[in-house]
Amino acid sequence: MLSLAVVILLTYLVGSIPTSLIVSKLKGGIDVRKYGSGNAGGTNIIRLFGWKLGVLVIVLDALKGAFAILVVAPLMFDTLPFSNMTPFDDLTVVQMIAGVSAILGHIWSVFASFKGGKGVATTLGILTGLAPVEIAVTVGIFFLVFAISKYISLGSIVGGISFPLVMLVRHNIFHAQLTGYGTLIYVSIGLSLLLVYTHRSNIQRLIAGTEKQLTRIHLNHSHKPAEK
Repeated sequence: MLSLAVVILLTYLVGSIPTSLIVSKLKGGIDVRKYGSGNAGGTNIIRLFGWKLGVLVIVLDALKGAFAILVVAPLMFDTLPFSNMTPFDDLTVVQMIAGVSAILGHIWSVFASFKGGKGVATTLGILTGLAPVEIAVTVGIFFLVFAISKYISLGSIVGGISFPLVMLVRHNIFHAQLTGYGTLIYVSIGLSLLLVYTHRSNIQRLIAGTEKQLTRIHLNHSHKPAEK
């Protein structure tokens, strides 16, 4: 049990690295959570500092998830403290647990007063290795929704909901043989519900018609335009 606990702790800490907060402090000497949308994520960095730094943060957040499952989990894993009832090998099960732990660390970062990002990029980094085809389709859906609406949040929400649906359609309608489908479908539904939960304030603003589209913000340190 100790080795699994260590994996969970270390991957949570990896996920907790507040990438956007570090970049905003180094670049502008500000707390990204006090400007723009108030979210500690790559999209808000785009609003404040432009595409280059925003994409860098998104990539780094995705790499946190990949690092957690590809490096930390294999190095620290020993044996499972419970019976493995899935079709996956023990290491893959630990990688799933490690991935969820990293996502939770990103959302509730211990290094940022438990106020992190929404977990989209970190989730992307984790699921790309587990279900690359479904992720590719989901990313395509995200960009389509964003291109039409110009709302990053709406694209993320629709993409998050789409992921388990794409998996369900591929396996049950197109009869694609997805390894461990019976396990992955529940993991994907859980992660989708988590992403919807982290976007709950965005959903409220979308319904109210007050959600802001992705536009560049000219920083003025004398005020705090972050949304609540």
